Amino acid sequence: MLKGKHLIEPNDFTLNELEEIFTLADSIIKYPEKYLDICKGKLLATLFYEPSTRTRFSFEAAMLRLGGQVIGFSEPNSSSVSKGESIADTIRTVGCYSDIAVMRHPKEGAPKLASKYSNIPVINAGDGGHQHPTQTLTDLLTIRSYKKTISNNVIGLCGDLKFGRTVHSLVKALSRYSNMKFVFISPPELEIPSYITDELIHHEYYQTSSLEEAIPELDILYMTRIQRERFFNEEEYLRLKGYYILDNNKLQHAKEDMIVLHPLPRVDEISSEIDNDKRSVYFNQAKYGMFVRMALIIKLLGGDNIA
Repeated sequence: MLKGKHLIEPNDFTLNELEEIFTLADSIIKYPEKYLDICKGKLLATLFYEPSTRTRFSFEAAMLRLGGQVIGFSEPNSSSVSKGESIADTIRTVGCYSDIAVMRHPKEGAPKLASKYSNIPVINAGDGGHQHPTQTLTDLLTIRSYKKTISNNVIGLCGDLKFGRTVHSLVKALSRYSNMKFVFISPPELEIPSYITDELIHHEYYQTSSLEEAIPELDILYMTRIQRERFFNEEEYLRLKGYYILDNNKLQHAKEDMIVLHPLPRVDEISSEIDNDKRSVYFNQAKYGMFVRMALIIKLLGGDNIA
């Protein structure tokens, strides 16, 4: 039973609980009319201390499509945060007015801190370079939908593996599934942190700087952008920005049933020329994000017994 729980990182849920969410998401995709009013009378608070398009819009769309309503802020300077209010006091106050809260914050651990003081479920929508669990649920649902199983796949993760919170969350989650092989593709400066690979004791993995060499063996390719906002040195960012660009030339060496994922937004790491390739599923992935967040909201608010 997930009612009242927080989601701070993917491992907060068991694999069975994750499967419950994915099964419900499948049902929402097939029978959306069944869920139109299931959250009627409920309020979602969106606390976004950092810019977002897909995550914020998908959460808002998810709650509205479930018949609920949304309050919150997308710019902290428009809230009492600008007056120096603490996260603890903010979440206590927000809990007086809403039923569930979603928080994105540039500081690692901020949503976890909020959850300690909250009397309503708190969902981490991204905290610094740390975790992004609902993007991970999106990624897992997409893999499950296209590959029919999450286990037994070779996944290549390419780009910013040092600061990429989507990568960190996904690797931690996938490490719980069986017979996964990980290929980490990055320049030396942006290699996956050792505290992430330390969790892969039961899985095969290797690191390389060559996308061309890795792509033929992959079942899944997870592209990421080089994140300007994580760099203190503009020159370093510009030097690494165009390190990897996935285009038709590289894609022709991939398996016919490989899928290309990307948490978005993209900059130049995926050429628009492959957008119509059947293996490019990143925009469908974004849509799955709304469905999995609808399922998550339903589960955290009490499943079929929300009212």
